[in-house]
Amino acid sequence: MNARGRSTSPRMMTLLVMLVTVSMADHATARTGEVGVATFYSDKFEGKRTASGDIYRKNELTAAHKKLPFGTKVKVRNVANGKSVVVTINDRMAASTTAVIDVTRHAAEELGFVRAGKAKVRLEVQK
Repeated sequence: MNARGRSTSPRMMTLLVMLVTVSMADHATARTGEVGVATFYSDKFEGKRTASGDIYRKNELTAAHKKLPFGTKVKVRNVANGKSVVVTINDRMAASTTAVIDVTRHAAEELGFVRAGKAKVRLEVQK
């Protein structure tokens, strides 16, 4: 029964269960090691506002992600060379983007992929 004393239809219950399951799966994927391509911001964004309201600074260790909450600390590891860095999520990426994370130039330098422009990485949410 819902708050108004009416019973919830089986169709509505199925939809609710599906939404919760998808939401939990998305969050669990990032926690257990989302793998994909990382890119880095163009210098033209220096000094502009991010989705969180922060000012983008290419020399800081921040990043954009499609779903992780702002302020989340994420360890990004370059699969090819083993280098890693911890960044803070402070921006959003377009849902249509194929990359899993977009990091600052400084983070890309630490990860060793500035010249290539992108790298295969593994993400791990830090506690």
